[in-house]
Amino acid sequence: MSGYYRRVGAARPSHLMFTGGVGSLIDMPNFSVLVKGLESWNHAAVAGADYLVDEPRLRAAINRELQRHGGDKVPITELRSAPWLEGGDQNPKGPAAQGVGVPVTPFPQWLRCTACNELSAIDAGAFTLVNANPRTPHEARFEHTECSRRKRALAVAARFTLACTDGHLDEFPYVAFAHGGGTCSAAPRPRMRMEDHGGNQSASVTLTCLACDTKRNIREATGVAGQRNLPYCRGRHPHLDSYDPEGCGLLPLLMVAGASNQWFPLTRTALALPTVDTESLGKVVEDRWAELQPIESDALFDAFSSSPAYSWLKNFDRTRLMAAIAAHRAALAGEAPAEPVGQSDLLAPEWEVLSGSTVPEPTDDFALTPAGVPAGLGELFADARQVDRLREARALIGFTRLDAPDPEDPGLVARVELSRSPLEWVPASEVRGEGIFVRLQEGLIADWVHRVEKSPEMTAHRDAFAAFRRNRRSDRIKGDFDEMHGWPGERYIALHTLSHLLIRTIALDCGYNSASLAERIYAGGGDEPRAGILIYTAVPDSEGTLGGLVTLGEQDNFERIVRRALREASRCSADPLCAERLPQPPAQDFLHGAACHICLFVSETTCERGNRFLDRRFLVPLGGDPTLVLTPPGLAE
Repeated sequence: MSGYYRRVGAARPSHLMFTGGVGSLIDMPNFSVLVKGLESWNHAAVAGADYLVDEPRLRAAINRELQRHGGDKVPITELRSAPWLEGGDQNPKGPAAQGVGVPVTPFPQWLRCTACNELSAIDAGAFTLVNANPRTPHEARFEHTECSRRKRALAVAARFTLACTDGHLDEFPYVAFAHGGGTCSAAPRPRMRMEDHGGNQSASVTLTCLACDTKRNIREATGVAGQRNLPYCRGRHPHLDSYDPEGCGLLPLLMVAGASNQWFPLTRTALALPTVDTESLGKVVEDRWAELQPIESDALFDAFSSSPAYSWLKNFDRTRLMAAIAAHRAALAGEAPAEPVGQSDLLAPEWEVLSGSTVPEPTDDFALTPAGVPAGLGELFADARQVDRLREARALIGFTRLDAPDPEDPGLVARVELSRSPLEWVPASEVRGEGIFVRLQEGLIADWVHRVEKSPEMTAHRDAFAAFRRNRRSDRIKGDFDEMHGWPGERYIALHTLSHLLIRTIALDCGYNSASLAERIYAGGGDEPRAGILIYTAVPDSEGTLGGLVTLGEQDNFERIVRRALREASRCSADPLCAERLPQPPAQDFLHGAACHICLFVSETTCERGNRFLDRRFLVPLGGDPTLVLTPPGLAE
């Protein structure tokens, strides 16, 4: 905790990426804490560069995205894991347990005594932090030392906060709210009481001023009508210890601490791939930019390469290296490429390696083995490969509150920065695992797209996506609005549905639980069509490299898995309701058709699209139009 430097808990690196990163609230056993901004993170005690995550493609993509969308002009040069030292458990009084870690601060900073219901801010002096045993950080707690009912009574966080659509977070104004927006006439800082009458509804909570006996129920702050009883947002970012003196001008919303919409991460991920020639040049330019920056012409290249200090330039083709220098200079200047920026930037090189005609040489981070397609699946799949080793790097570049970010249109939701001032690094983590890659027959899926793109069923999916975008459009976004921006396309729905079917079947067969698996969908038409699926393990421990998933890529096992997946997709215990479902009003906002928790949904950590863009009717016959089905007849039998 900030200013205390003693552990109050622990979290996995992946937890800090997807569940409780910078700016989020993390529930401890006895109170909640807020993860502080990056200025408060201290890597000085970590030996060497052990905290660095090396992935040049991910760094370059982050720089392009942040610069395109109005971010800092300071380039990201490092991906850093959370500061950590080994030995914290063995020596809880040593440097590894004190002063090294991710800094947090108690939030909300209003606490309620569980015995007498007294409500007070931490800095009022009524509550004391007790964290005496360094070997049991989970026992840290606040106690009400002056409680009239119980000695050393436990104090817990008062559960209400305020948040606005600009990403600000603030304490609930208990004193001002209880007094109708004013102050107490009997005391400048009165004692308060919060009485929770049971249940999970805010309407059961009453605030009482003990100085003047004024009472008010929290239900008067809930809903649209309740917003009028709240003060305007102060523009506060408690993870950065900052606020806007003029406020942000928005009315905040009442939010329960720990609500699922209090924090949505903005992350980017990339697989570590074998270095090909173009990527090698890019890494050389990035790593030696200080030396290469002055070279702006062929003449300067020749002049520099004649110098003994730059003799290494003769090992590279001048034209190609100059192109790489120009590309890097443009990226640093914020001259983003014309194509959309986002996670899709990172998929193209992965597709080229995974589906290429030449299998790259294995490395410590990546190994690919052709497995071949079983004869019985040749009509559906063009290729199948076992990914014996892989490494995935993950980076956190910001977060949002109240509304989840749109990965294809980040401007729709306000992104909150991770630091007060521009820094040259962002938090990151990495996992190692294994996987299976499959590529579908391009002719098969192209013909299917031609058949279904104008069908009523696919039209319903497109209309639902447009409505989904309109419903989530922020009033703060001015100008043109393309309601179909980010539509993944018809082939994505088919590939995504097939991916989920395979994941659910694999989880029952290989020993991994489905939450340990992840997917990457390679879908795209045009001049460079893609139709591939990578299913891989994505857990930060040894479970991800046990070999159980790769074994299923062998021909006999793979054919059995695919046939079983398609056979089970043809029926769902929620049929006929599930089989007949289309994303139409009043269920138009869900963006899935014949899919539900019984037949297709997987955990949120597994699915890259939050269980959207799924429909069984496009893979197996469900009693409707047989021309909608992608898979050849007989595979589901």
